[in-house]
Amino acid sequence: MAAARLRPTALGGKPSRAAEGRAMEAADGEERLLLTQRLKAAVHYTVGCLCQDVAEDKEMQFSKQTIAAISEITFRQCENFAKDLEMFARHAKRSTVTTEDVKLLARRSSSLLKYITQKSEEITSSNMEQKEKKKKKSIATKGGITSGEQEAAVTESEDSNMA
Repeated sequence: MAAARLRPTALGGKPSRAAEGRAMEAADGEERLLLTQRLKAAVHYTVGCLCQDVAEDKEMQFSKQTIAAISEITFRQCENFAKDLEMFARHAKRSTVTTEDVKLLARRSSSLLKYITQKSEEITSSNMEQKEKKKKKSIATKGGITSGEQEAAVTESEDSNMA
């Protein structure tokens, strides 16, 4: 599609670098537009499903215009959240968004902040447990412990962690 827009130079050679750059920018713009449209469609579908569930529970109906409006508002709010998260990370001189950025974003909603904090702690503890198991596995492998002895050691350490 974008390649068809490339025109050779007046001398009949390759397209100029500027023309190639414009073509690449156009292709990137088209790809971004397609991805945005797919995302909007996914949000619209999800909102439609949620509205259908609520409609069944509350014995009411949502018009197509209402679903479209909720979808558009949701998509715009998500865009704003993404921009804010990016700015929080950039302000901290990072290129990666962290859970702390998400908590900062959710600070105005105490219930959401509480939920995010709880899930963050669950994920952190799960990651720590997995790291411990990997560490014990590598130690057992280096020490020549059999797999049965290793499982007993892991179970024993899990029991002591719960106590």
